[in-house]
Amino acid sequence: MYVRDAKNRDEVWLLDHIEAMGLDETAFRSRDYVIAIDEESNARAGFGRIRVHKTDDGELCELTSIGVLDDWRGQGVGAHVVERLVRTATDEGFEEVYALTDEHEYLTQFGFERIDVAQLPDRLRDRLVDKQEGVAPDAVPVRIDPERFRMPGHLREAFKGAAADDEPEEPPEGPEDFGIDPDEATYKYDTG
Repeated sequence: MYVRDAKNRDEVWLLDHIEAMGLDETAFRSRDYVIAIDEESNARAGFGRIRVHKTDDGELCELTSIGVLDDWRGQGVGAHVVERLVRTATDEGFEEVYALTDEHEYLTQFGFERIDVAQLPDRLRDRLVDKQEGVAPDAVPVRIDPERFRMPGHLREAFKGAAADDEPEEPPEGPEDFGIDPDEATYKYDTG
């Protein structure tokens, strides 16, 4: 399992899953996303995005649209997506990373702290209102200094052995599935 930058070919997959999960797709650009990939099956397991907001005072960094497919939940996939996003924010020079989410308890395990709306920069305050009126009515602001990010050990270990929940196998198709009675049917090349 690893996390990589999204590619253009991931765009349709991302949009489908963002919509299915009811996540924020405002100002969608696939290049802003990272995707968790299973090395063995090459299956995509989760994703997340950094959204940079330009203001008169500089730039702000927001983590948004973080999602994990149902079959991959509880295995550290989301944690590693968040870790990659925070590391990218650090590499880009951000000293604070924000998230506007209705799942703030999840992010607090990594060192994010819930903050008062009044502590948000104006641009993110407007964005919070948009999210609350749209996809996340219970969204609250959280913030972290990227240097304070920490990955719980159990999530790191879970990610190492992450695997999709097995889906039940479909039974093989037989002649009856196509409306053929195998006892009565004759075949052009029947040798019996």
